[in-house]
Amino acid sequence: MPRQEQIGPGGIALEEKVVQVNRVAKVVKGGRRFSFSAVVVVGDRSGHVGVGLGKANEVPESIRKGAERARKNIIRVPMAGTTIPHEIVQKFGAAQVLLKPAAPGTGVIAGGAVRAVVEAAGIKDVLSKSLGSSNPVNVVQAALLALTNLRDPQAVVQQRRRVATPAPAAPAPAARAAAPAEPAPEAAPAMPPTAATPPTAATPAPAATPGPAATPAPATTAAPAAAPASTATPATAATPATAAPEPAPDAQPLTAPTPSTVEPAPPPEGTANG
Repeated sequence: MPRQEQIGPGGIALEEKVVQVNRVAKVVKGGRRFSFSAVVVVGDRSGHVGVGLGKANEVPESIRKGAERARKNIIRVPMAGTTIPHEIVQKFGAAQVLLKPAAPGTGVIAGGAVRAVVEAAGIKDVLSKSLGSSNPVNVVQAALLALTNLRDPQAVVQQRRRVATPAPAAPAPAARAAAPAEPAPEAAPAMPPTAATPPTAATPAPAATPGPAATPAPATTAAPAAAPASTATPATAATPATAAPEPAPDAQPLTAPTPSTVEPAPPPEGTANG
């Protein structure tokens, strides 16, 4: 008869079911010693199930140990209504279990260990087949592992959307590539060697270069102005006239004696004519 108990403050009602109790004999000098192993399935028939294996010298103690271990290994089973979301084949040791979804009203088509696990999980419509060993210990573990590996379709859709969303983030690397370019200008002002710019203070020499550049420009403009200046050359001719008077006063004292010497010459000429 299944036993129920309350676990946690929320009050989850767990139901225990013993799948198998195995007796093992050990031969010693004085006879044989017996011990027992029990496979226990625990579930709330609402999507939670666990399996445990207990060993002890007494049957009740082995069942207690098995139930305690089963409560520590409870899993949540994703369900689609009253059945499982998809088909699955799971192997554990030499046992292999096949679980398939079934239409509502089909019931639990399973036997032995698989039925105990499926019913404890709360699945009401399912098809199952044991394809390997019939050892209940391995079959129960294979069935529990199969329920563990079931995936909720909604969770898979959300996960795939999360994986697909990074695709639009391809522009982000371009922005990151542009970001490293910005620190380069910041590094230039941060360079302490630029503090030794006194050599750059000598750059006024290039500043003088605009002067020569400016002088050719006026020279070219002065060339047209020189053409009218050539027409005004009479003004320049007056400058030689001003220069001529300077030698003239010097020459007058030299030429003055010559006319005085020439003046006595005419009277002799006149006397000769008379």
